[in-house]
Amino acid sequence: MKIYTFHRKQKFPITLDKAWDFLSDPKNLKIITPDYMGFNIESGADRPLYAGQIIQYIVTPLLGIKTKWVSKITQVKHKEYFVDEQLYGPYALWDHKHFIKEVKGGVEFEDIIHYKVPLGILGQLVHPFLVKPKLEEIFNYRQKKLTELFGEFKN
Repeated sequence: MKIYTFHRKQKFPITLDKAWDFLSDPKNLKIITPDYMGFNIESGADRPLYAGQIIQYIVTPLLGIKTKWVSKITQVKHKEYFVDEQLYGPYALWDHKHFIKEVKGGVEFEDIIHYKVPLGILGQLVHPFLVKPKLEEIFNYRQKKLTELFGEFKN
């Protein structure tokens, strides 16, 4: 089974504190998820991130099919990174690392996701024209929303 990697970096003209406060509040995930995905947190978002935290939500990633997604925050290093792993959901594997660091003029967000699609060879066949473009679309939306919230980074 193939493991895919999705990687994205983006910069914003905000402080490390402001970036961490936003990223470490699970409720903010709804703000940066496209409305059509019907994202709704069911439990686990009542406090800032901590290692061992379980977050359950409903999302409609493809074809209007509602899916329960359960994530566990496996690692947190204050103001540097956190990692969430899917315990239950649409992927055969989902390991998402979120890094933030100060850069001249603001902060850089970096996402690294390692994932496997379900359904074996069938999943691999649809990955290039269904799964990968959907991830690109979601992260393009996030970049747009975060730019609206925090402003455009200028060198």
